[in-house]
Amino acid sequence: MSEKKASALDCVESLATRYPDIHIEAIFKEDLLRRGMAWSREALDVAARYKPKAYFIFSFDMVPIAQMDQGENTKAPEEIRLVGGPYRFHPVVVSVRLNPASPYRVEAREGALILALDGHAVAGVELQRSPEYYRRTFANGKPIMDICPTIGWGYLLYLTVFRLCQYFGAQEECQFCDINENYRQQKKAGRPYTSVKTIEEIIEALEIIASTDSESRAYTVTGGSVTSKLEGKSEVEFYLRYPEAIEKRFPRRWISKVVVQALPKEEVQRLRDVGVQIYHPNYEIWDKRLFEIICAGKARFIGREEWICRILAAATVFEPENVIPNFVAGIEISKPHGFTSVDDAVASTREGLDFFMSHGVSPRFTTWCPEPLSVLGKGQEGAPLECHVRLLRAYRDTRAKYRLPAPPGYGEPGLGRAVFSVSSFMDVLPPTSPN
Repeated sequence: MSEKKASALDCVESLATRYPDIHIEAIFKEDLLRRGMAWSREALDVAARYKPKAYFIFSFDMVPIAQMDQGENTKAPEEIRLVGGPYRFHPVVVSVRLNPASPYRVEAREGALILALDGHAVAGVELQRSPEYYRRTFANGKPIMDICPTIGWGYLLYLTVFRLCQYFGAQEECQFCDINENYRQQKKAGRPYTSVKTIEEIIEALEIIASTDSESRAYTVTGGSVTSKLEGKSEVEFYLRYPEAIEKRFPRRWISKVVVQALPKEEVQRLRDVGVQIYHPNYEIWDKRLFEIICAGKARFIGREEWICRILAAATVFEPENVIPNFVAGIEISKPHGFTSVDDAVASTREGLDFFMSHGVSPRFTTWCPEPLSVLGKGQEGAPLECHVRLLRAYRDTRAKYRLPAPPGYGEPGLGRAVFSVSSFMDVLPPTSPN
């Protein structure tokens, strides 16, 4: 075993010793999210019988589909749940980010799936069965899974109603994002991948889901930014039609969430008026200089200061804790423009968390992985694992400082209970109820 490979496990165990208040399950989870995971052929054959990876908005992979020699894109599951093993894991749900070169590998051993790191068993692997409706199609043959996939171990229906973004090209797209390129690779690979989903498709799918599914508790309406017009409509006009139709047909059946840009207050009010409960004006990165480089389209179209002002204004329309801007955790230290030290990167994001949480606003994290089809995904690794561990600590401690509850719409917080799979921020928060 090479020294480099041995150091992957050493790094996790060392950080678990240095930061004993962060559960080792969360440290392994962040490492998996930043490195991705490989799969043995036997493990993929098992996984192919369970809920598949739907590519619900981005690729979240570290290699393009064209380089997946085992057909991982059609066989790998959406998520895995890690349990037991030598570290006695409490259940922890992890998004599957494919990387055949990762030191993490899911293998079939003695009739069961396990996660190994450099050949050392870490935990058992559980898979989720596909919901009944995943096997159904519309009359035109389109799979319902393409229209309404679920994530968060079935908790969240993810409705990407516009699979492209009008921030086109390297000078406009957020540099960590591969939404446009992922759409192109999915279509090239032959996956049914609807660019603009109709309201009729959404409602028809939800009719079936409402009658067959008991797991889902929330839905997210989302998609790429609209900077001019889409189907003759502005961004708010285009997106609000979906929750409006859903809430008319299924009032309060699910927690309703919308992810769009930071909109003027009067447009945010329109979302609230049609029944939206949670608003995600994703901010991505706090530092002013980096925001203008990494989110150049957002900086030019709306501007950082205006984005902040609109988030705070939204907190007067919705309850402040229901305004939840996303931070891409780890992008602060990306090359070539990011901070060069973990201390500076964490301090910057902590400042942003403190600012928003002091106003009652409730940011969240998505753990960054370098997607090769994105601008920043070419030729670099993710952020150091220590950066992610310290960001989790800053997140948990800042929420406690302002006595904020866990963000709504993500399921239960707490180790062994959290189902949010693309970050460990819910895993490190205290549970809201005793076992």
